[in-house]
Amino acid sequence: MSDNTTHFGYKTVDESEKAQKVAEVFHSVAQKYDVMNDLMSAGLHRAWKFFTIETSGAKPGDKVLDIAGGTGDLSKAFCKKVGKTGQVWLTDINSSMLGVGRDRLLDAGVATPVALCDAEKLPFPDNYFNIVSVAFGLRNMTHKDAALKEMHRVLKPGGRLLVLEFSKVWTPLKPAYDLYSFKLLPFMGKLVANDADSYQYLAESIRMHPDQETLKGMMLDAGFAKVDYHNLSAGVVALHKGIKI
Repeated sequence: MSDNTTHFGYKTVDESEKAQKVAEVFHSVAQKYDVMNDLMSAGLHRAWKFFTIETSGAKPGDKVLDIAGGTGDLSKAFCKKVGKTGQVWLTDINSSMLGVGRDRLLDAGVATPVALCDAEKLPFPDNYFNIVSVAFGLRNMTHKDAALKEMHRVLKPGGRLLVLEFSKVWTPLKPAYDLYSFKLLPFMGKLVANDADSYQYLAESIRMHPDQETLKGMMLDAGFAKVDYHNLSAGVVALHKGIKI
């Protein structure tokens, strides 16, 4: 990539175009997002999110920022952890996704702050949150390094960043995983969401996302300490954790 271009899946686009192209993907899939997540992962996305919450260290009274929070799964679970004395912000850059998430939380009786915002320019003060989480959203960001630095900025010293994201699968599984990703996934997208292209982009964006060690290095460069990661489902997904000191 040059200084003025970036990747959108396997395509090279101007940096100024990527955010809009990603937005179009999520405007398209928002209403079928949860159904497709269950189909694509055979329900495993719920276990990955459960692991994230249970190992987050969230406790009553904590302030949590859920970035690219989508349909609100993590926000809802964090609200239970932090209780009435805590605070959870559900944020997303995509208005369609945020609307679905807000409505789902309200339907579940969960009243929590919601904000439309860009992770690269977070509208929150320095040293404010105990936990920042981003699940399946970092790979869609144009300037991941800038977003990670913003996450570091808004965390309190001792605060934790949790990045749950698709990653590099165990090598022996790669042929089968590629076949599933590039053949079956777009077919399911067409059948369920009437949108094969968005799920083709999903498969491509996963391949273009930094692998486990590269992302660990990026988090260290952003100022985090004690960065480690846990591979889930043979590396299909990895949970990275970093501490602000």
